[in-house]
Amino acid sequence: MARRSAGPKLKWVEARKTFYIVWYEKGKKRSRSTGTSDGKLAHEIYLDYCLSLFTIDNDTRPDRFGVVDALAYYGEHKAIHAVNPARIGYAMEALIPFWDGRMLSEISQATCNQYAEYRRKSRPQGISNATIRKELATITAAQNFCVQEGKLTRAVHVPLPKKTPPKDRFLTRSEMARLFWHSRGGHPHTRTYLPLFMLIGIYTGARSGAILSLTWDRVDLEKRRIKFQVPDRELTKKRNPTVPIPERLMTFLRYAHAKRVGDDAPVIRVRGKAATRVIRGFKAAAARAGLDGITPHTLRHTIATWMAQDGVSMFEIAGYLGQEHETTARIYSHHSPDFLDGAIRSIDRRKRGK
Repeated sequence: MARRSAGPKLKWVEARKTFYIVWYEKGKKRSRSTGTSDGKLAHEIYLDYCLSLFTIDNDTRPDRFGVVDALAYYGEHKAIHAVNPARIGYAMEALIPFWDGRMLSEISQATCNQYAEYRRKSRPQGISNATIRKELATITAAQNFCVQEGKLTRAVHVPLPKKTPPKDRFLTRSEMARLFWHSRGGHPHTRTYLPLFMLIGIYTGARSGAILSLTWDRVDLEKRRIKFQVPDRELTKKRNPTVPIPERLMTFLRYAHAKRVGDDAPVIRVRGKAATRVIRGFKAAAARAGLDGITPHTLRHTIATWMAQDGVSMFEIAGYLGQEHETTARIYSHHSPDFLDGAIRSIDRRKRGK
């Protein structure tokens, strides 16, 4: 039986040290080279190729407007200027094979459930609801942009999987030390970037995307400051603040700074290029360390939890993370040593008849 086409995929071909775009036509495997070993550039070329396969229909009704057409227009005119275009590219890479050939009017609870099931089966370890929510939310963002641009009459509601309660998994200091130790093992390429990524993550609480986008011209070792906000990129709710450099991190940054290839070079590099993802290396290090249920985001959650446990105010933690105070208090206040002390004192006073 001929293999069903699942749309183009981006594959690393080790023998040629190059990323290839691979797809199937009438059961036959086809491929074309991106001509680069740079993961970020390869994803841009891959996205351009995917966009070239689709054209926008003049009809602007949801029943005549393809889901992939909306994604194509959004990717070409908006997503490439976003704070984290690579993340949107990964979402589109996941969305296109399933939604190819479907109109926006076909988006429903049933089709979104089918997509969620399709994604969960796409990997042996499964896909989290949070990831599926982010992917489907990209369709909503694409529709909204098309409406703003007059390409679409209205946006169709995209049902999302239920939100799962936020994970309260954080690392103890001994677990963090073990994780860092094992980050220096594994594949030789991983050793060149993962330890520094982890150190920046645990000492600054920055998001993974902000760390991977960081260049040396925004690391001021004299003033001991790191500017995570990328110049000329639009600001979003996920702010990337300027944070002070802790003394322990300074030691490692000075060493890495001395080996930099240029002032505007990426801080986190792999195979001489900017690293675009660290999840595989991170999970491998976690497995070697015997730590379950952690991701790169756990580093951010861990440092915030440690601060709360040490009595740092929610206001300061929010500023350090570049996060809304309300969100910080909701997630971390129960770790504070004086959590609900006022309420307990009030109850105790009433018991004493005061």
